[in-house]
Amino acid sequence: MNQSQDALRIAASVACAATLFLAACSDSAITPPTRSVSPDSPSLSRDPDIMSNGPHVFHTKQWHDADNAAHGRGGGGGGSNNGISYHGGPVLQSGTNVVAVYWAGSPIYVNGPTPGTHGTNSADQSLVGNFLRSLGGSPYFNINSTYTDGLGHSIANSVSYTGYWANNASVPANGQNVTDSDMLSMLSSGFTSGALTYDSHTLYAIFTAGTVNLGGGFGSSYCAYHWYGNVDTPGGTRTVLYAAMPYDHAYSGACDMFTVWGPANGSFDPGADAEVNTLAHETEETTTDEFGSAWFDSRGYENADKCAWTFGSTKTSGGGTYNVTLGGKNYLIQQNWVNANGGGCSMHWP
Repeated sequence: MNQSQDALRIAASVACAATLFLAACSDSAITPPTRSVSPDSPSLSRDPDIMSNGPHVFHTKQWHDADNAAHGRGGGGGGSNNGISYHGGPVLQSGTNVVAVYWAGSPIYVNGPTPGTHGTNSADQSLVGNFLRSLGGSPYFNINSTYTDGLGHSIANSVSYTGYWANNASVPANGQNVTDSDMLSMLSSGFTSGALTYDSHTLYAIFTAGTVNLGGGFGSSYCAYHWYGNVDTPGGTRTVLYAAMPYDHAYSGACDMFTVWGPANGSFDPGADAEVNTLAHETEETTTDEFGSAWFDSRGYENADKCAWTFGSTKTSGGGTYNVTLGGKNYLIQQNWVNANGGGCSMHWP
């Protein structure tokens, strides 16, 4: 842990002790500094998911397999008590909002919104849209209620899909490296134009098509990541939560399990089927560790990292494999770490 990390966590802990208000240790406890480290930076070569130095990446399946084999373990571990510890930072205690930003010249997923439009979530009839509408209130997302803010208040089992922006301007090409600065600039253009509405409790999930290389290590090192940065808004410069969500189906076997098990909804849209697994991962990690200063274990693993690429009991239907049904659709999404009863991976709580 470096001095900047110590300072951030100590400051957050002091704020928690000094205030009488819930918000001080939950949704808006601190305004973090701008970060500029990209996930392919050499500083991220440390084991495994660097906290407070750069984006928190969801590594490829091969990376996790090799890491577990090297350390003689079958999944996440470390930490104390339930295997994961609180470090004083804020969480999205009152609920998580998600806005989908589809950055492409044509719909990325079947029945996705028309490029060049923005609006309410009802216009997004893709599997990704259905998943976001159905995630909150589920026994699966309720696992996050086993985590608390600095005052001991449980995180709400609430996810709201509050809108989308299908941005077809300056679309990156296949294979093009897109930096965090590029993503933040794109989001700034949405806020200033009115295509996006700024909210500090919202995760802006940026989806791209093909092999667009969000962050610079897609497919070779990681499949997605979440982080934060500064954006321009009509109200001035603000801190935004965002997730880089490249097209995981482009790297089947590394970021997409369906080369082995088949899509959970038959042949409807295997790309969207693959994407919801990483979307679940980034949403729950943003909820419990939005700035990298709240919940993680002694190795730096956040809650979803501890169960990455594990799926528990599965079922088959329509030629595919799934482990949860939400909103009338079957999905294969990873387990999440329960912060109770000694800790463990599960698909539900209780």
